[in-house]
Amino acid sequence: MNILVINAGSSSLKYQLLNPETGVLLAKGLCERIGIDGKFTYKPQIEGKQVLDAVDVAMPTHSEAIQAVLNALVDKDNGVIGSMKEIDAVGHRVVHGGEAFNKSVLITDEVMKALEDCIPLAPLHNPANITGINACTAVMGKDVPQVAVFDTAFHQTMPAKAYMYALPYEYYENDKVRRYGFHGTSHKYVSQRAAAMLGKKPEELKLISCHLGNGSSVTAVDGGKSVDTSMGFTPLAGLPMGTRAGDLDAGILQYLMNKYDMNIDTMLDILNKKSGVQGVSGVSSDFRDLENAHKDGNERAGLAVDMFNYGVKKLIGAYAAAMGGVDAIIFTAGVGENSASQRLDIASGLEFMGVKMDAEANNVRGKEAVISAADSKVKVLLIPTNEELMIAMDTASIVKG
Repeated sequence: MNILVINAGSSSLKYQLLNPETGVLLAKGLCERIGIDGKFTYKPQIEGKQVLDAVDVAMPTHSEAIQAVLNALVDKDNGVIGSMKEIDAVGHRVVHGGEAFNKSVLITDEVMKALEDCIPLAPLHNPANITGINACTAVMGKDVPQVAVFDTAFHQTMPAKAYMYALPYEYYENDKVRRYGFHGTSHKYVSQRAAAMLGKKPEELKLISCHLGNGSSVTAVDGGKSVDTSMGFTPLAGLPMGTRAGDLDAGILQYLMNKYDMNIDTMLDILNKKSGVQGVSGVSSDFRDLENAHKDGNERAGLAVDMFNYGVKKLIGAYAAAMGGVDAIIFTAGVGENSASQRLDIASGLEFMGVKMDAEANNVRGKEAVISAADSKVKVLLIPTNEELMIAMDTASIVKG
């Protein structure tokens, strides 16, 4: 079974064609600058097939981008399938499902209406996701089933005490202001892999999943279900990230806006794009750059990393308390998979709750591994995330009924 996974942005479209049953990736790529000058990248994963790297392709809309993807996949010389009939379904990453969706769903007219209703909750992302779905329908027809896989769905199992804000209740009733959480597809995937690595059923485990990268979130997973997560109403909440501020005292906004005569749009631009570790360090949003700068004596770069690691450590402690214990801590995503020093710093000091790291085992990048000591009561796992495979697996499951 072949699933085409689509992640559509406002002017871009990432894609993968893979078999969810075997996990085999057939091809992947990117359509960029849609509506501008159209750059197309195609990377077949079969030996002897030619890679296309950012070649010029006319893509005035997402429909032409989808057509370019399909043309490449079935190309007689460099394609990876014989015809479009070999694509069994399309799985779409959709950022926000609000309270309407607690799992992935087959896309229908009713679902499309619900996605449009969620646009106020994700005004930058959901319109692009909807555009991607409509483009696939226009090019592939209505006979190819399409599935929406939501970043927010995994967190819909959170209890009200975890997702409610202490605001007047009518803002929840009338405006749906609550914690939604994001990175749900990643947290779901790595928590399932953790159970497999530990030889347990997901229902038997209390896990803390740390998705650490330019965007970061930590999730408490109890019995296979999300019970709390660090991102909130938007992905701005929680940890300080690459350029996002994370949690802060809302009174700071009023103070700075009044002092510097800023409107809310300017303030949010600062909080989303100029803050986080980039704002503190003044160097970069990339943790690799910060590590190098700190080695060269830049104290602010070191402070930015320390603040981030400290934030993760605090959330691990909080979520262990919330669940009444923890069986394993998972590190995933760019920083979580690749920075041995940050993993070690975050886990150090957690010995009181049964965490004991193995420095040698931790000296690994980008592959599944147990990185805690053999006698650690709480296991620490490195698990590379694979959101595309999770989307394909969900899509296949729904299409099969």
